[in-house]
Amino acid sequence: MDVSDYMLGLGQQAKQAARILALSTLSQRNFALLCIAKRIDQQRDLIQAANTEDLGAAKAQGLDDAMCDRLALNADRINGMIDNLKQVASLPDPIGATDQIRTMPSGIRVGKMRVPLGVVGIIYESRPNVTVEASSLCIKSGNATILRGGSESIHSNGAIARCIEAGLIDAGMPEAAVQVVSTTDRAAVGALITMDKFVDVIVPRGGKGLIERITAEARIPVIKHLDGVCHVFIDEGADLLMAKAIAINAKTHRYGTCNTMETLLIDQSLAAEALALIGPDLNAKMVEVRGCPETCRMLDWAQAATEDDWYAEYLAPILAVRIVSGVDEAIDHINTYGSHHTDAIVTNNHAHTEQFMREVDSSSVMVNASTRFADGFEYGLGAEIGISTDKIHARGPVGLEGLTSQKYVVFGTGQVRS
Repeated sequence: MDVSDYMLGLGQQAKQAARILALSTLSQRNFALLCIAKRIDQQRDLIQAANTEDLGAAKAQGLDDAMCDRLALNADRINGMIDNLKQVASLPDPIGATDQIRTMPSGIRVGKMRVPLGVVGIIYESRPNVTVEASSLCIKSGNATILRGGSESIHSNGAIARCIEAGLIDAGMPEAAVQVVSTTDRAAVGALITMDKFVDVIVPRGGKGLIERITAEARIPVIKHLDGVCHVFIDEGADLLMAKAIAINAKTHRYGTCNTMETLLIDQSLAAEALALIGPDLNAKMVEVRGCPETCRMLDWAQAATEDDWYAEYLAPILAVRIVSGVDEAIDHINTYGSHHTDAIVTNNHAHTEQFMREVDSSSVMVNASTRFADGFEYGLGAEIGISTDKIHARGPVGLEGLTSQKYVVFGTGQVRS
């Protein structure tokens, strides 16, 4: 296979499909999503067989438990893919709406219309259910998409891609609306991120190395998601039972997700009491704690943290813990070491709530809630194509609206400019 020619063909087909999708009706796009859901439901056994093949290869190659967990597709996760498609189908139409219409002194009326981006290239690792999530959002928002999953999920993605293709055909929609790259050749990524004649935006989902490469080499706008170095800060006077529940959930609900807490910050006024309450649960769940000197004095089983630990996205049962002198130091730590993803405060202090929300420079800032809620489903978006840590039109979980743009529309009654 000549990778350049192959990718060029995908780009040309995607561009043609995007034109058809942009003109499709809401009912056509919703029907396509439901047809895909039906196909996935019918092909559960084949999808799980393909996933078993991928998992076997991953374990043979020595992939860690967190990566294998992200790769695995069980019955519940397949149900989740089907539910995702149905939920996205139930959402309002994200395109075509015209708003902000105002009449100007000249008599013209100026407004904005929401429109698809065109062709979205998505590059991701491990999680094959991203294939469905990304496809559903792109179809619903009138975009064609080219998906390039990781080599570790090649068989799973192939099985899912066949279901998507069949569902699109069932619905009378162009099958090239969703194309999954079938080669594991890394040159395919290089081709995809430079096809500016055919691809309108790139969304990378993966490790820091992947994101840095794409950001450096892409000739197409990138909606990027860097590390998920998420924090929970337990403020002075916080409800410690609430703080314990939030901290344990934020760290141990799932280790391999980008919205998992990686650093716990605790106000010094209640650090001893908080660690006495939270520490045993972390220990019981075999979470390794890497703490500041004060933390290590309070938890004799903790290891000393290094400077690198404050920057770390572990994606594993490891937690950095630091005792801070108050909300100002907590905010400074987060803005210095964090990745601008998701950060939470546990507090009963209204002034500290307002300060934390205003000053923490992250795409999601939470008050008295687990960082694990930073998710498209939980935000009512139906699904997400990624979590953007950029400061562009799409920030935080990128759902349907993040996959659209706006163009100005002007209505006149024969006006000419003098």
